[in-house]
Amino acid sequence: MLKRIEQLFFVVLLIFYLTACQAAPTVKAPEYDVVITNAQIVDGTGQAARKGSIAIKDGKIAAVGDVAGTGARTIDAKGRTVSPGFIDMHSHSDMPLVTDGNGQSKIRQGVTTEVIGESGSIAPRKDASAAQPWTDFTGYFAAIENNGIAPNLLSYIGTGTVRELVIGDEDKKATPKDIEAMQKIVATAMDQGVFGVSSGLIYPPNAYATVAELGEVSKAAQGGLYASHLRYDGGKLREGIEEAIAIGERAGIPVHVFHIKVTGQKNFGRMKEVIEIVEAARKRGVRVTADQYPYIASSTSLTATIPPWAQDGGTGKLIARLKDQKQRARIRKEMENTNPTWESRYQSAGTWQNVQLAAIGRTRGGTNDAVTPNRKYEGMRVAEAAKQAGKDPFDFVFDLLIEERGSVGCVYFIIDEADLALAMKQPWVAIGSDGSALAVDGPLRAGVPHPRNFGTFPRVLGRYVRELKVIPLEEAIRRMTSLPAEILGLADRGTIKEGQWADLVIFDPATVADTATFEEPFQYPVGIDTVLVNGKVVLEEGKHTNARPGKVLKRTSGTRGTPGT
Repeated sequence: MLKRIEQLFFVVLLIFYLTACQAAPTVKAPEYDVVITNAQIVDGTGQAARKGSIAIKDGKIAAVGDVAGTGARTIDAKGRTVSPGFIDMHSHSDMPLVTDGNGQSKIRQGVTTEVIGESGSIAPRKDASAAQPWTDFTGYFAAIENNGIAPNLLSYIGTGTVRELVIGDEDKKATPKDIEAMQKIVATAMDQGVFGVSSGLIYPPNAYATVAELGEVSKAAQGGLYASHLRYDGGKLREGIEEAIAIGERAGIPVHVFHIKVTGQKNFGRMKEVIEIVEAARKRGVRVTADQYPYIASSTSLTATIPPWAQDGGTGKLIARLKDQKQRARIRKEMENTNPTWESRYQSAGTWQNVQLAAIGRTRGGTNDAVTPNRKYEGMRVAEAAKQAGKDPFDFVFDLLIEERGSVGCVYFIIDEADLALAMKQPWVAIGSDGSALAVDGPLRAGVPHPRNFGTFPRVLGRYVRELKVIPLEEAIRRMTSLPAEILGLADRGTIKEGQWADLVIFDPATVADTATFEEPFQYPVGIDTVLVNGKVVLEEGKHTNARPGKVLKRTSGTRGTPGT
């Protein structure tokens, strides 16, 4: 019996030994970092959606369709739509992304790339400060990268900033020497990676620049774009669009129009004129494109109601003129003129009831703004606020500008939805929020800003695609992705295909919608569940992961496509 037990024990040891000696089976490592399965893929080209999977490796799309390999992480899209990340063609997140790099209100809209730098760009500057410790784009980009950002970022250099550096705030004609100095500034910024020049021709001192000046200065932006907030989009809208095209032609670079629109009730229905002018230019070979936001109200400073001559010399001189009763009377008379020679936001509104006070005594992305008792008027229409203050509306406006040193932002209800929808149908019109990356809490919750900061892209998908059926889903996605990428010359973003950076959005077309309103703008949209930037998950089933994988995108020769489309 003992011998038999010994034999059995020997057999068990032999089996154990032989098993241990066998080579351990190799565990195959995942081929991809992330695999998104069960997706309805809308690839950004305008083509119909198709079912499939998307594999991501090292931040880029490695495979699309029937993906055979495995991922270290799998995201089940559950039949929802997966599209390229949205490119916001017109953003003011310059400082907000310094304050908070998470970019909450943009990421939650599906925005993965922000385009900043309209007219008054974040750089260059004469002097650095504690809040803005840079003097050029190299310094700004470094600050952004050091802090980290969730979305990608790229910039123009503003011709308003350039003019102010060389000429100042005065209404003076640029000399040949001035133009040469401005060209050098632009050329330096282009070398530092900006994507072109941008103008804001309703804002002094940019408003004092001529076609000749802007055309010559923009010649230094070869390889980039001339992007413009038009001088006119109201009664003289034809002159406004023709001027932008003329500047681009003179400079020999593509033209892009910010927030294309027609303003003022007496101009409603004239979007077709703008379209005809653009189409004619495109037919003769000028690359002209535009962007728009899907709202019937614009937003800018209250000083946009004031004649440009009254702002000559800067804020200090404007305040002095508003305090002078004779000058004040002249300003009011010109504001009330129903056929002004300048672009009057008051005339576009027609009445102070159509102007809502949005931000009083605040700066974009600022965290140290002084508290002012006038903030009780934020969210009110000017007519209502003036009544509460016991003042004539014009006197209320003038006094408010004096007290807040011109720092008053407003929302202007001046756009017709039929014009908006007609513009949206044009294949060369992309989407741009003209808003900032804000948040529902913290230092970036301030005032009663335009809801476009929170709802632009989901509003297009919800109201104008699903409800009003202005354009199909696939075309709307193209306007948010591959079209902006083509305009900017971004060859490696904007579509879902192998080799592209994995900027992706997962959303439900049946529920996606904006929730922000003009009265309550601090509300995130619904229906956009997951967002990836450069292959990293930034929004996961509606929750921000605090990841900041965004990159500063710099224009360099040989690495990008040709701008324009």
